[in-house]
Amino acid sequence: MNPYVLATLLSSLGLGTTLTFASSHWLLAWMGLEINTLAIVPLMAQHHHPRAVEATTKYFLTQATAAAVILFASTTNAWITGEWNMTNMSDPIATTMILTALALKIGLAPMHFWMPEVMQGLDLLTGLILSTWQKLAPLALIIQTAHTFDPILLTALGLMSTLVGGWGGLNQTQLRKVLAYSSIAHMGWMIIILQHAPQLTLLALLTYILMTSAAFLTLKLSYATKVSTLATTWSKNPLLTATAALVLLSLGGLPPLTGFMPKWMILQELAKQGLPLTATVMALAALISLYFYLRLCYTMTLTISPNTVTSSTPWRTQTTQASIPLALSTVMALGLLPITPTIVTLVI
Repeated sequence: MNPYVLATLLSSLGLGTTLTFASSHWLLAWMGLEINTLAIVPLMAQHHHPRAVEATTKYFLTQATAAAVILFASTTNAWITGEWNMTNMSDPIATTMILTALALKIGLAPMHFWMPEVMQGLDLLTGLILSTWQKLAPLALIIQTAHTFDPILLTALGLMSTLVGGWGGLNQTQLRKVLAYSSIAHMGWMIIILQHAPQLTLLALLTYILMTSAAFLTLKLSYATKVSTLATTWSKNPLLTATAALVLLSLGGLPPLTGFMPKWMILQELAKQGLPLTATVMALAALISLYFYLRLCYTMTLTISPNTVTSSTPWRTQTTQASIPLALSTVMALGLLPITPTIVTLVI
């Protein structure tokens, strides 16, 4: 892609998200979401592959539907209350519609069906943008208007997303689909705690972005898109294989890795709020997710690929890709748990 076009599209992505962040007016927020959607569409379809075009079409239709529902609901709310301000959402039907539309935007269950299919049709870098940057604007709107939503509805969305994210990833052989289900599960963790401690939602989002970036960049560096390909990575790059397994365990939320921190804080907060049953279901759903991360780790580190190659395999393959972003995200995805007290002091 032409670098000028790429720069324009990336700056439009930034502009759309910033507009939504800065707005307290529904029309401006809707405009930011639309700019965001239109900026990523050419990035998704840049390879002109039928799968990419199909994924782009599916993504565009779902996002356009969600944007239309947001516009309709905010207009309804303005008609009833007489103002477009986000903080004044008094109509229960309009607020429920807006939550449903924003859940469709970020891929919360049961509005998640587009997410794995779209992710599967994209290359790894665009998939990374879709599963991290594209979540920011809708999540900002959900956090801003969280006080108006029905708590039972938020809890139901969160529980369903973590369970669907766990179950859906169990039988997958495509790594992008596994990461899509992982994204759905993590969004559930963010939504479940939103009504009790929104700052923990932000903490969970930050750690999720770090871990997902490390996972996507690792797969990009090793050119792996299927589980079977992972079995060949240890002979090419043993150190990368070791860190990739740890990143996956961090995504699963195992101590002493960074991914344990948000899960630990969220479960603690749910218990404090007198919701032990919800906390138990969330912990069990995290175990289901952990199973498929462990499956990937097992394939990477404990199996030998059945491919027999007659030529001698180089111990380390040379790559032209930038490895500094991968190194930084991996270090942060693995080693931030010891500074939890500092983060708690800053966040809470």
